[in-house]
Amino acid sequence: MKDLFGKAILDFQTNNSPEDIVTETNISEADEMSVNYLFRSYNEMPKIEKKALQLCKGKVLDVGCGAGSHALYLQEKGFEVTAIDISENAIKACELRGLKNTSIQNILDLENDTFDTIILLMNGTGIFGTLKETSKHLQKLKSLLNLNGQILIDSSDIIYMFDENEDGSYNVPAEGYYGELAFTISYKGATETPFSWLYLDYNTLQNAAHANGLQCELVCEGKHYDYLARLTL
Repeated sequence: MKDLFGKAILDFQTNNSPEDIVTETNISEADEMSVNYLFRSYNEMPKIEKKALQLCKGKVLDVGCGAGSHALYLQEKGFEVTAIDISENAIKACELRGLKNTSIQNILDLENDTFDTIILLMNGTGIFGTLKETSKHLQKLKSLLNLNGQILIDSSDIIYMFDENEDGSYNVPAEGYYGELAFTISYKGATETPFSWLYLDYNTLQNAAHANGLQCELVCEGKHYDYLARLTL
């Protein structure tokens, strides 16, 4: 990995001529995203993210923290929060922003710690990669929870991106699950190797949670097929 997403974050934090990030998937055309969006304040966050932060309790783990905006807000509110990301550049930016407890870490490799709240936001199911890998990630997250702990995770049902037939069915791929996308990121003329990124509809997440011994409740829905779910033991 070239860590282009992290490079964009670090460029923005250090005023190193940041440019827009270009994202593309196997079912959508190139789309530009301003890096500035990743540095948003609490007031600029969508309803789902605000709700997740309001529900946080105890010791918190922010998985895939990116630029660290969620963790920073929680730290300022007095929470003990750990922010992890696989991006070295993103973690550098988080440290420069004043986050005290950060780590370059894949969630699957995290050991010897437990939390009261684990947050995975901005399509938190994305890091699962594929539907097949979902159970492995849920089991790992479950193992990191304290007794009355909770996992707050968001995603979207991307069925709307497929053509609808007259009978109400959708033209989704015959193979695999329709929320499994191949994602490509480009930044400053360089392009990352495509990677798997998963969008889960709520029912599929709920079924996966139950299969892995977790309760699942729908906390709230956003404006565009997105939702926040709460998983508990």
